[in-house]
Amino acid sequence: MTFEQQWIEYDYNPFILFNSSMKILSLNAEAQFLLGYASAEEIFNLATTYANISFGFKTTFLELGFGRYNFFAITVGYENDETIGIKLYQAPSFKINKPKPIGEVANIYALVDLCILTYSINSKIIFEKIFDPTIPEIIIDSNGFIRILNKVYSCYEKSQKITTKIFYRVGEHLKFEDKKYSIFSIEISASEVDEESLNELKALSAKSNFFIDIQKKITINIPMILS
Repeated sequence: MTFEQQWIEYDYNPFILFNSSMKILSLNAEAQFLLGYASAEEIFNLATTYANISFGFKTTFLELGFGRYNFFAITVGYENDETIGIKLYQAPSFKINKPKPIGEVANIYALVDLCILTYSINSKIIFEKIFDPTIPEIIIDSNGFIRILNKVYSCYEKSQKITTKIFYRVGEHLKFEDKKYSIFSIEISASEVDEESLNELKALSAKSNFFIDIQKKITINIPMILS
């Protein structure tokens, strides 16, 4: 994979390339997650609807929502009648919460690996990890985080495979005491969900200081507090 291809692959904004029969020819990592909320047909129809009349590229500003995803613009491009590509730009969010989280300096990868190790012992579940390796050590309530993440994994304990993705949320922030902090997310997904465990997670989340988005996939949004 070339350097330019890696930029597309790890872009925070979903990108999909279709052929004229709606078959997906290529897509980046973020687009794979988007397709958990929107069908390929929906995205293809969006591309053909907003494509330029003649060959070339066209950017359109509009508000779109698919599950946890919100977009403020799309770019559609094609150079022939055989292929068409679309890139969707995620809308930044700005959240405010006055109390600054407290905790200790910790390595988020080590905490996640600890939880995965706990569940992988005597288990046939396959744990897939898609990690952005550049998240620094942060201040976090480690015990609270482990408790939450263990409960998240318990929601998917009937699945054959659980995917854990760690990534930056570009352009999004949390604000504490008039200071903005960048966000990264831990997104966990699988095919089978245990509803009882999910309800327990919702109750636990309501009492925690973590920002958790519980939909088809479960996302823990964490501020990058370094000191």
